Amino acid sequence: MKDADPSPDFVQPAMDLVIIDDDVETRRLLARLLTQQGYRLREATNAESGLAAIAQQIPDLILLDIVLPDLDGYTLCQRLKTNPATRDIPIIFLSSLVDSLDKVKAFQSGGADYIAKPFSVQEVLVRVQNQIYLAQQRQQLHQKNQQLQREVEERLQLEKARQTAELNYHSLFENSTVGIFKTTAHGQFLSVNPSMARLYGYDSADAMIAAVEDISRQIYVQPKRREELLVYLSRFDKITDAESEVFRQDGSTFWVSEDIWRVFDTEGQLIYYEGIVHDISERRQMEDELRQQRQQADRLLVNILPYRIAQRLKSGSRTIAESLDQVSVLFADLVDFTAASTEMSPRQLVKMLNEVFSMFDQLAEFYRLEKIKTIGDAYMVAGGLPTAQEGHDVAIAQFALDIAEAIQQFPRPDGEGFKIRIGISTGPVVAGVIGRRKFAYDLWGDTVNIASRMETTGSPQRIQVTPEFYERLKDKFLFEPRGHVAVKGRGQMMTYWLIGRRPPS
Repeated sequence: MKDADPSPDFVQPAMDLVIIDDDVETRRLLARLLTQQGYRLREATNAESGLAAIAQQIPDLILLDIVLPDLDGYTLCQRLKTNPATRDIPIIFLSSLVDSLDKVKAFQSGGADYIAKPFSVQEVLVRVQNQIYLAQQRQQLHQKNQQLQREVEERLQLEKARQTAELNYHSLFENSTVGIFKTTAHGQFLSVNPSMARLYGYDSADAMIAAVEDISRQIYVQPKRREELLVYLSRFDKITDAESEVFRQDGSTFWVSEDIWRVFDTEGQLIYYEGIVHDISERRQMEDELRQQRQQADRLLVNILPYRIAQRLKSGSRTIAESLDQVSVLFADLVDFTAASTEMSPRQLVKMLNEVFSMFDQLAEFYRLEKIKTIGDAYMVAGGLPTAQEGHDVAIAQFALDIAEAIQQFPRPDGEGFKIRIGISTGPVVAGVIGRRKFAYDLWGDTVNIASRMETTGSPQRIQVTPEFYERLKDKFLFEPRGHVAVKGRGQMMTYWLIGRRPPS
């Protein structure tokens, strides 16, 4: 799946993010993704180094893994939320744990959002942008609150200052673009501003106060929702960004976000509840659309087909075959995997392969490559299809370098890291879909055969490429001549080792 580059207007290039995750591939992928969007990203591999990075400079947002080497993410999140200096930082959990209880625990510990691994590039961007936007809004509201509280304190000192503060508050209450309200402990409105009344579909503030006799029953779609909010307020005095589905006067529903706090008299007795309301229906709709897009992508991935090919099949095409003049093809194979697999249980074997190939899939998506198939412990990927694409050879070269580095983090039964053998070729191919009930997208041609030969005649942890591929990228990457190699169907062929990316001159 190829995600479009989002470019939200509200993201500031100076936003500072911290990611705490011991998975080097996740950090590398997020670093590329987020720095391309203008964020500053600092990385930490455990809780201790993460706390040090946060203490050095308070970030705007934290991306936090649950499973860390020294302290679990739940405990670290709770520690940050109890510290006045860090409690307002939004925290997004990143985890391969997908059980609903894990998600509930993450939110109970103070997390603002939860992203399951493997994650969609677009999902990460939207959720990061959304949390930063909400934090900015809360900060603005907090600043307005502080200003209002200062005015009230001045009012207690001088009568004239009190009258001025009351006039200012009245102006803010009447002219604010957000809903403002006061309620009794028993569930009746004491006051609402005009924006609040309009938000809920009433002609005036007085009309809303008169019509609503029971907030729990007439405002919240879930009658127990207000009771839940009051339980939280009894412990923490304030709620921030509480999302609820509510009724308009005409019976239609929409979603709001509320900041609610308790107001006490000088003797510490509760006077009333006060709060601010935002309409978040548009944001909720965006999140629903994102979920629908993910579901559609999941359905397409079941058949392991490129999106354009899947769309052609859905439109009625029964035979799909096309010639492509310039495609880069890569084969990768785990070295001595058969011997290692005899020392692993079936469950361990499948789990390890799933982790390896899931990591490959994430990198393929990042570089906009098409995964073709897996055959046992071998992986095939191509660039430049199903439509012609500039830079596919560069992308496949960088993909090869990345997987060669990343594979070493996966341990064999003997404790040593796995090694991989990689072969790359470039040239024309024939691509098409075979099968009638369970479709498969595949490639054929001499380019495919040569790429396979480059892998089988290669060496562990080396990337063997053809002369054509070398000529295309010799100015952008570092290569080392291997010499002539006997290649089935081609005889003696001069080949090269891909070493790394050429540094800028």
